[in-house]
Parts: sequence; structure tokens; C-alpha cells
Amino acid sequence: MGSHDDFNPERLTKLKNHHNGYRFCPRCGIEMIETEADGRLRMVCPSPDCGFIFYHNPVPAAGAIIVEDGKILLVKRAHPPCIGWWCIPAGYMEWDESPAQCAVRELLEETALTVELDELFEVYSGNDDPRTNAVLVLYTAHIVSGTPTPADDALEVDWFDLDELPDKIAFQAHRQALKDYRTRHIDGKQ
Repeated sequence: MGSHDDFNPERLTKLKNHHNGYRFCPRCGIEMIETEADGRLRMVCPSPDCGFIFYHNPVPAAGAIIVEDGKILLVKRAHPPCIGWWCIPAGYMEWDESPAQCAVRELLEETALTVELDELFEVYSGNDDPRTNAVLVLYTAHIVSGTPTPADDALEVDWFDLDELPDKIAFQAHRQALKDYRTRHIDGKQ
């Protein structure tokens, strides 16, 4: 995904929309061709000895919604895309972790809070990040220990009334999750 210093949304979106820039087979090194496979245009290794197919799948991500005293915890993004915009603490899963483990780790990394997950909230599909498409698994959680402190990918950590959210919320999946939370937990109780 490159360094934060050379972030170019147009270039990244172009790569993302064209098989992430794959040109050579990761197994045998032969230049791949774009052809139909499994009903879609995919990058395929033409070697009969290899036959690798690049399946352009979304990347899994996870995070957690924490609400205390009617306020939701959000973080301000420190890195592109959307530097300075607010979002639910979340991030991409590591190879060896579950969505639940990812959510707990991301909360700790971004907010310095140790949390316990309460339940699965919802699963969203996100395609408005120029780097990749994502499947975002969100949980509800509560704080076990720690003081909200920005770290890792966060410039700030703050609590917001659900009626007074910041104007700049990064990513459609996060905006939809905030709307869904309000509908299910606030509007539904009135």
C-alpha cells in the first residue's frame, strides 16, 4: 500500500480497479493475461503448468463501537485517506487473527483502551477507500481499562453525542454504522 508520504488517491484507485496492478504471476513470474475466469475478468497465468488466478477479493477489517453516557468514541485519522476526518476505531485484520481479535487490537493501538467485546453489531462492505475494498466487521464493546489516548493511526480520541457528530466522518461504512447504531439503540428506545 506504500508509504503515507506518497499517497495518491487517483493512482491507487486506478490500481485497485485494475486487479491491484497485478501483472506477473506470484507463483512462476510469467506475465499474466486478463481473461474471463469464473464468469469475471480476472488476471490469469497463461502457463499450463501454473494456471494461477488472481481473485480480487476485499480485505477484512474490524473495529468496535463504544458508547458511554450517550456518547460514542471516535478517532481522528492520522494517515491517508481522509487525514483529520473522524471514524470508528477499526483497522485491517492481520493474517493470524480473528475479526474479534482484530477489533480488540485496533482499539488498543488507536486509543490505548483495553476493551471487551459485547456482541457483533453488523458487517459492512466498503469500497470508497482508494487503496482497497473492505469487509468491515463491527462489534459493540465496553472499556475494561485505560484512558483514551490517541496512538498509532489516531491524531485524537474524543467522545461525541450521537446528535452532534463531526461533519467529516471517513468512509461510507462508518457513516452507515453510526446511522444504524442511532436507529437501533437511540431512536428505537423513544
